[in-house]
Amino acid sequence: MSLARLAALHGVATSYSPAPGSTVRASDTAVVAALAALGVDAATPQAVRDALAAREAQTAARLLPPTVVWWLDGPRPSWLDGLPAGTRLSLAGTATPWEHPAGDGAPPDPPPGVHPLTVRTPDGATATAHLIAAPRTAPLPPERTHGLLVQLYSLLSSRSWGMGDLADLADLASWSARTHGTGFLQVNPLHAAVPSGPGGAMDPSPYRPSSRRFPDPVHLRVEDVPEYAYAPARAEDAARLRDAVLRDGELIDRDAVWAVKRQALEALHAVPLSPGRRAAYDDFLAAQGAALEDHATYQALAERHGPDRHSWPAALQDPRSPETARARHELADRVDFHCRLAWLTDTQLTAAQRAARDAGMPIGLVHDLAVGVHPGGADAWAQRDVFAQGMSVGAPPDAFNAAGQDWGLPPWRPDRLAATGYAPFRDLLRTLMRYAGAVRIDHVMGLFRLWWIPEGEAPTEGTYVHYDAEAMLAVLLLEASLSGTYVIGEDLGTVEPGVRERLREGGVLGTSVLWFERQYPPKGDGSPVPAEQWRTDCVATATTHDLPSTAARLSGDDVRLRERLGLSTATPAEAAAEIAEWLELFTRLGLLAPGDRADEEEAVRAVHRFLRRTPARLVGVWLPDLVGDRRPQNLPGTWTEYPNWRLPVADATGRPVTLEELTASPRAHALLRVFAEPDLPLTGPPDARAV
Repeated sequence: MSLARLAALHGVATSYSPAPGSTVRASDTAVVAALAALGVDAATPQAVRDALAAREAQTAARLLPPTVVWWLDGPRPSWLDGLPAGTRLSLAGTATPWEHPAGDGAPPDPPPGVHPLTVRTPDGATATAHLIAAPRTAPLPPERTHGLLVQLYSLLSSRSWGMGDLADLADLASWSARTHGTGFLQVNPLHAAVPSGPGGAMDPSPYRPSSRRFPDPVHLRVEDVPEYAYAPARAEDAARLRDAVLRDGELIDRDAVWAVKRQALEALHAVPLSPGRRAAYDDFLAAQGAALEDHATYQALAERHGPDRHSWPAALQDPRSPETARARHELADRVDFHCRLAWLTDTQLTAAQRAARDAGMPIGLVHDLAVGVHPGGADAWAQRDVFAQGMSVGAPPDAFNAAGQDWGLPPWRPDRLAATGYAPFRDLLRTLMRYAGAVRIDHVMGLFRLWWIPEGEAPTEGTYVHYDAEAMLAVLLLEASLSGTYVIGEDLGTVEPGVRERLREGGVLGTSVLWFERQYPPKGDGSPVPAEQWRTDCVATATTHDLPSTAARLSGDDVRLRERLGLSTATPAEAAAEIAEWLELFTRLGLLAPGDRADEEEAVRAVHRFLRRTPARLVGVWLPDLVGDRRPQNLPGTWTEYPNWRLPVADATGRPVTLEELTASPRAHALLRVFAEPDLPLTGPPDARAV
């Protein structure tokens, strides 16, 4: 009982419910390990009693927790009621003085932002905290619209160097908006990857980056850097990389692409910046401050000592050590090189968003925020005090994965976040929102809780650790409001009761995938949810980067692929029956003619006609669906068995398709014209469909 009480006081769960009516007890080993990662010794019964007494005494003695939330235009904050009568509140750093009594009634709202708060009681006691003053909702898109979902590396043009780049992204946005009225373009995380070491290779997954705060310069269009005119790279190297993928059918090789781009960028770095560009670069350095210097220092140290910070000399594993300061000075030119790359990438990301908005997109680029970072990368090094040591984030066993999942990502410590006023989260969002019309939060449930797995243990041996969801949401809604950015949450899978409702209240859009939208027991019979009953505040789509393309699902290729790789899956007969049920529904609704049920292209269009007829604010079209690509970009449960994150967009035969070919594809135009068809009723004769 004492361990359970201690765990509860630190937000560590001792049980969880994988499904309604089912409760699973977390092992004491997992609970003790999670507490240890939070700096709490619970290894023995006496240690538990001592830690419990210390925590209860600390809680009883403090006037305020480290961070408090004030919802603007909301009810009186409940934490005010716990303060002694006569207490006064004051904020530092506001444009006009803000000091008010905390007594009956609600003091006037403070200005939006994160402020140092001081409380003074009548007996002279004082306490300080971070106060997050945030709007109660994020902005919502001004109109209903559709857009494309793309993994940028997979989209090669005739000009890119072996993988898609930021100029390709801008071109796709401009073409789709001007030609088919798309309102957004959602892209995979463009975070900086962990660099490859001698004999190694970059981790191709965009969801396990070195840094979430800074983008990866591998996405640069080198020719668009102004200094390129004075130090041109070898065009034949770029052509060789491009032809290897598009002509010879090779996989995308990030290491080869980066080797050529880095050589070109090294030459550009030797070209002096013009006065105007030098001033712009200096402004960027000043704005990004120590965080950028830390990131660039990690990059420079990784060049010398290898990409895994754990293998560096002990003194260099501390970003604030004297030895690290000396190394930073010795590597000043390399540090500046990596700072320059971050600036160049930032400018091209900003230009891509500008191109999207100039083409008429009401939202523009939707950037993806990965759930965490690589344990050996830049963020885990620079912010090591904020990360829980010896723990990894994942997911418990569920109906889709009986073994659970270990994503290999160290979690943030909720206590350290609170102590800083959530500064790491604020800085991360502010940087990403600089060049985004919207941000997609991967595994948005992580704002509420994360499954922590002790190092060396199986995913089944983890437990949930809770975060201050009100504070996390307040930071998210504050930064979204200040920047005018919309927020999308990836809320697929097992979701704690009340989470979707709380996110919806905050203006955070959810994610709904066609094949998962069923009326599951005990409340339903398992049949598809009628289009008109879908939620409004979501992005509706047929697939995601972790799921088969629409053509693969309709044809059964996805089942055959999983069978071939020995992965558990539905039988071909079960999968065919499910697809037949959907096609029958589309036919009954007049979205698909009976004679077209065997026509794959028409069936794909029917899927998107159905999505369009839901009330969803946003409808996303998976870019490979435009050309009938049958291969998933990522196949969960595989590592070496399948080329995850390395496939170019291809047609139904597997032939790579360039951006130019995609935009000229009759199949692509026909699918996107679905969104220009006249609206149809959701019921009607089988042949009632738009042409």
